[in-house]
Parts: sequence; C-alpha cells; structure tokens
Amino acid sequence: MSARQTAAEVVVVDYGLGNLRSVTRGLERAGADVDVSSDPAAVSEADGIVLPGVGAFSEGMENAGPFRKTLVEQAEAGTPLFGICLGMQMLLTTSEEADHEGEGDAEGLDLIPGTNLRFPGDVKVPQMGWNDLSVERDHPLVDGVDGEYAYFVHSYYADPEDAGAAVATTDYGVTFPSVVANEAGNVFGTQFHPEKSGETGLQILRNFVDICIA
Repeated sequence: MSARQTAAEVVVVDYGLGNLRSVTRGLERAGADVDVSSDPAAVSEADGIVLPGVGAFSEGMENAGPFRKTLVEQAEAGTPLFGICLGMQMLLTTSEEADHEGEGDAEGLDLIPGTNLRFPGDVKVPQMGWNDLSVERDHPLVDGVDGEYAYFVHSYYADPEDAGAAVATTDYGVTFPSVVANEAGNVFGTQFHPEKSGETGLQILRNFVDICIA
C-alpha cells in the first residue's frame, strides 16, 4: 500500500452503545486519526464517520436521535459513513426486533431502504463466531477479502429493498447480506465486527480509511 499524504480524520459516534475502544484501536492501526465524539457538530467536520453498535435496534435509534439529522445530511453530502453490526442495521429503514421485543415501531436512518429480519427458528441465535464472506459485487470496502472469515454476533440480518445493496453475503440458515452499501457507494456497513476479525477486519478498516481520503 502506498504511503498516505495525510491521515483520514475519522469520527466514531459515541451514542452509548458501541465497542468504542476496540473500534478506535482498529481504526488507528489502519492509519486513521480518530476522534470519539458525542457531539453531532464534530461529525460534520469528519473525512469519514463510523457508527458502531452493540445492543437493541430501538435503543440504538433512541440513543442516536441527536445524531440523526447530521448523519443523514453528511451521508447525502457524500461523506463516507460506515455502520458496524447494530450500526449497519441502523442504516436501514426499520427492524423486526422492535416488534419482537414488544417495543413497537422504530425508525432507522433509511439511508439504505429495507428492514432487519430475525433469523429463522431452525438456527441458533445469536449467530456467534466466525463465518465466511462471499463478495457479490465490487466496492472498495471489500477489496482483498473475498472468501475470508469475519467475526459475527447477531440475531437479526439486513433485508434491503434493492438486492443490489448486498456487497457481500454470508450463509447462516439463510443467505444474508453481510456487507451492504447504498447506490452512491458512500454509505455502507458490515454485519460483522471488523475490529474483532483479525487481518480480514484490519484490511476492511484500511480500505475504509482509503475511501475517506480518496
């Protein structure tokens, strides 16, 4: 990889539900200057934005409420926005999880139209552990990772309205999108945790940093 002229300024959104330390460490290893921030104004100044997340969809959207307007504006302006695990699910329109947990409707960011579905009853949930990635189409986030393994922990999976939003897929009872992206290509997410996925995850984080300074 060629030397970067400047480091990407990446903001990791702190809304109370993320693996902030491990995500930050992974991004720093990938060459980014990282600011973990609970201030929506900081997001507006970033070369790239990371929306991490662990937990329930409804709680995630409630906690991230102060960031909603800024995240949508920055995404529409072309800033790279990378959702991880729950953060990826929050990029979609809604989730079955809210109904399943008796929490009613919860609105996602709707940057990648679709919903999040619960895995079928004949598989153990959550999926927890390593599974492989099958790249379905070109996107700079997945350069060099086709057929590699990544670390998953989730009970719900993305079902985008546009099948072309699936950048990579994984099989676990059903074939589901493990990497998604919007049509413009600047909003994307991984269902797995790149920060816990060894060299494969580090490659994805490096790819993200390269996208931010492209």
